[in-house]
Amino acid sequence: MSKRASAKSDQLSFATTLDVRDHCLCLSLQRAARVMARRYDEALRPANLTNGQFSLMMSLNRAEAPNVAEIAGLLGMDRTTLTANLKPLERRGLLEIAVDEEDRRSRRLLLTRQGRAILRQALPLWLKQQAETERLLKPAEFRRLREALRALE
Repeated sequence: MSKRASAKSDQLSFATTLDVRDHCLCLSLQRAARVMARRYDEALRPANLTNGQFSLMMSLNRAEAPNVAEIAGLLGMDRTTLTANLKPLERRGLLEIAVDEEDRRSRRLLLTRQGRAILRQALPLWLKQQAETERLLKPAEFRRLREALRALE
């Protein structure tokens, strides 16, 4: 970080703003994430899913229905945000939220037959966009980026 950004907080210059813009990893990640989200949203539009909905539904595609806490952890969201994201998919009949028989306080998340059909429709769209995304970087760069992002998690 340059000397400009470390100046007294009461002297915030435009140069400091530019310095933060050019060096802030969080900002760079947010900008890249927004661009990627728009690309995947566009790709998944024919399946009537957003990239977040696709990821959420794909996380439910397993032999045994996961609980809310497991999926929240996997997706890096809090339970309240996850619950809010589940509701539209539940209303569309793509998933069911059921009481966990072993722990009645917990909820299990299950893809419906319709939800699985939408995922089958969406997967080739995602695969095509994923291949396009991978072509933006050299294979080694793509691998290193994925590893670096996982390290930050």
